[in-house]
Order: sequence, then C-alpha cells, then structure tokens
Amino acid sequence: MGHIIHHVSDDTLKEMTDYYQTYQTKTPQHAAFQAKKNGVTITAYRSKKVMFQGQSPEVEASRWTTDAQQTKTSSQVNTHQYMPDTTLYTKSTIGSDETGTGDYFGPITVCSCYVKDTHIPLLKELGVKDSKNLTDETIKTLAKTILQLDIPYSLVILHNEKYNQLQQKGWSQGKMKTMLHHTAITKLLKKIAPTVPDGIIIDQFATPKVYINHLKTEGKTLPNNSFFVTKAESHAISVACASILARFSFVKEMDKLSEKVGFTLPKGASKKVDQAASYLIKKKGKECLTHYAKVHFKNTEKAAAYLNK
Repeated sequence: MGHIIHHVSDDTLKEMTDYYQTYQTKTPQHAAFQAKKNGVTITAYRSKKVMFQGQSPEVEASRWTTDAQQTKTSSQVNTHQYMPDTTLYTKSTIGSDETGTGDYFGPITVCSCYVKDTHIPLLKELGVKDSKNLTDETIKTLAKTILQLDIPYSLVILHNEKYNQLQQKGWSQGKMKTMLHHTAITKLLKKIAPTVPDGIIIDQFATPKVYINHLKTEGKTLPNNSFFVTKAESHAISVACASILARFSFVKEMDKLSEKVGFTLPKGASKKVDQAASYLIKKKGKECLTHYAKVHFKNTEKAAAYLNK
C-alpha cells in the first residue's frame, strides 16, 4: 500500500473539500477533512498537505497535479498494461469522459466520441480541450462546432431517479460510471461499424482492474484495444471532445431541472447547494429530491439542518 502527498493552495484545498464532500468520513484531529473514494483514503491537513493512501493512490492524486508539487513518499507510481503508447493520441480513436459525478443536483452524463486523425489539427485549432478549463458559454460554442463537424458520438444520461434507485441497490458511483462508459462506447462502436478505431481511450476514474470487475458483475467485457489514462482529455482530442459534449449535455439538463423547480439550481456541492436544497424541500417536500438530486450526498442532511434553524 503506497501513499502520495500533495502540497496544495488554499483555492485547491477548498475545491477538494467540496469535491470530496459526499465521500467524507470522520475527520481526524488537525485535519481539514478525510474522505474515502475508490479504495483510496484522502486526508487533507490544515497545513495544506493532502495525503492519498491506498492500493492505487496515483489515480486519485493525479486529479490535483496541476496545482500540486507532488512528493512520492513510498512505492513509485505504477503504470499498467492498459496505458497506451503516446503515438495513439495522433491516431483515430474513441474517447470517453463523464461529468456531473460531484454535483448534488443533476444527472451524470457520459459521452464517447470518435475522432479521425484528420480532424485532430482542426479541433486543436478551434480550442477543443478539457471542459473543466472552459466556461459554460465556451463549452456551448465548442459543442455546437463539434456537432457541425459531424463527429460521431454517443451520449448516455443517468437521470437522478435512476441514479438513486441504483444507489439504493448497492451500486457505487464507480460502478455506475463504468456501466455508463461501457454503454456509450458500445453504442458508438456499432454506430461507426465497420470502421474500427485505432484505440479506445477512457478517462481513468478507477484502476483498470476495478473497472473490469464492475463489467464482469454485469456480464460484460472490456472492448478490444481499450486504454485508461488519467486526465485523458489533456492528451487525447477524442476525450476532450467527449468531455465538452458531456458537459454541454449536463448544462442543458440542469437548465431543464431549474425550469421545472422555478429557480436556478447551483452546480457542485457547496453551501449554496445546501441552501437551494433546503428551499426546494420547503417548496415541494423532501421526497422531490429524488427527481433532482443525488440524495445520498451529505448535502441532503445539511439541507435538513437549515430547515431546523
């Protein structure tokens, strides 16, 4: 079991606190929070050191490497057999990415895109990159451009009602994401047939072993030439396109939900979200959250606490 330590900024620590809110466990003394996700324990200290500890800590730790000066304190980061050769990024690939997993309100959206090698220079020139680094307005513009270019894609949306049903059945969010990616990729492979991509690049949110085991529990297998890359959207244009279309869909779904409730539902899992959930409960009753939110998030408890003030 290895561990990795990051030194982060105040802004990143705040972002991490929000991101891991739903995964938080009992906070140790002198820590800002402790959480457990995909078998990795994340402990953030007030000194702005964050320790990732578990079987594959590099997967979770790499989410935050843009800010951090990373120090490996034990067991070097291991590569795995599902890492692609970097030449694959210049070839014709399917890329798959998801969004909405850390948002209390709204669905999870997963998109897979098939980008031919001949389209890569143009997409780069147009500014296609990781949706996390783009505003919603820019995402809308780029998404429309991608669609105009007739880039083949497959989009899968897990709405809140179904999400909550699966969660009650014992499905982890990791398993949900695995099956959503698999569904999107399978549909896209059928759509582009008989064309066969040079590879399938999945933005890595779990170790390949965990992903494959999730597939096995549902009688599915990993498609040939599948690869897993952390922050894949910064390497492969096909994943960047998928990231943008997934986010574009998520924003549209949030707009629909906001229209239904009569006010703007905030994204993320912050204090604003707790307040919005509290207002929604007052307006429509607690049972309505099943239709709008991921009810197992701690935001549900926090919203209830607002009602008692």
